[in-house]
Amino acid sequence: MPLRIIGILALVCLLVPACGFAAVFVPPSEGGAGIQAALDKLPEGGEVDLGTGIYEISHPVMLQKSRQTLRGRGAESVLFLANSANCPVVILGALSADSKNPVHGVRLADLLIDGNRKNQSEEVWKFLPNGPGIYNNGVDVRTVEDATIEHIVCCHCRSGGMVTSAGIRRLTVQDYTAFDNQFDGLACYYTEDSHFSRLNLHDNLAAGISLDLDFDHNVIDDAVLTGNDLGIFMRQSRNNDFKGLTIQKSRHHGVFMAQTIVGTVVCPGGECANNNFDAIQIAHCGGKAFLVNDATCTNNVISGGQFADNAQGGLAQAAPNLVTLRVASVPRQPAILCATVPGVR
Repeated sequence: MPLRIIGILALVCLLVPACGFAAVFVPPSEGGAGIQAALDKLPEGGEVDLGTGIYEISHPVMLQKSRQTLRGRGAESVLFLANSANCPVVILGALSADSKNPVHGVRLADLLIDGNRKNQSEEVWKFLPNGPGIYNNGVDVRTVEDATIEHIVCCHCRSGGMVTSAGIRRLTVQDYTAFDNQFDGLACYYTEDSHFSRLNLHDNLAAGISLDLDFDHNVIDDAVLTGNDLGIFMRQSRNNDFKGLTIQKSRHHGVFMAQTIVGTVVCPGGECANNNFDAIQIAHCGGKAFLVNDATCTNNVISGGQFADNAQGGLAQAAPNLVTLRVASVPRQPAILCATVPGVR
């Protein structure tokens, strides 16, 4: 084959993603409406690429088709929620999807998401017909499997930075930063078999991480949680692994673990149990380092944990032996991330 033809074929291979569809570029001038129009026109497996600049968002950008990708150019690609838009910035998954028909393999990458919370008046965008509300998060992940979220910053959101809910399976989140959100930097509900790594969650008004409602069989590793109200809030979470976490300067507790109680009724299955914390460091918090609030939270293990200079002490348990303390069999360095804050509008 002539070298010229080989060169042309090589160029085509670079321009066409593995799915077989060329990426579509949307400039900042087209805003959120242009992004959504491009996503809607593409088939499953298409990709929309963004440039450097600010994209004003007045309606959620929704990745509703399997294997679609939305990708920017890092912190210089900004999705900025318009004044009084009162909606999520990005939604992964179709609002009409159910657990039997999830969206598969969507990818969100290389973006800064600014929720402009001081210019939003409402936390809830809308309620779905079956009852749950859609909150004004930076990234809202709903009923998806095998999705990937990487190199994303969520800041200044009226509700949470990133929230996963409604049947999430095998989600991968890596290199995620969240700060100055009205509630949690990362909140996860109904999420299983997922992996969250290299997290930098700081100065959120509620928890760095909030886990509830069947957060089971997941891994969170290499995370730094600094200056949040709580480092980790968790209920109804079972069989999870936390590896190499550093929690510091929480206004209250480093980790708060509890049973789900509605009114005075203890909810069956609402405990935190069989969770492992490997090489967790908790320091300089305003409350306790690690508080197990309810005696139903059993069989949790801390290996190689270090607690220092917390205002109300280290480990506190509602009953003896809820947590087993172990010396780490293999020393592991906790996460130490540079808390870089990209320039935002």
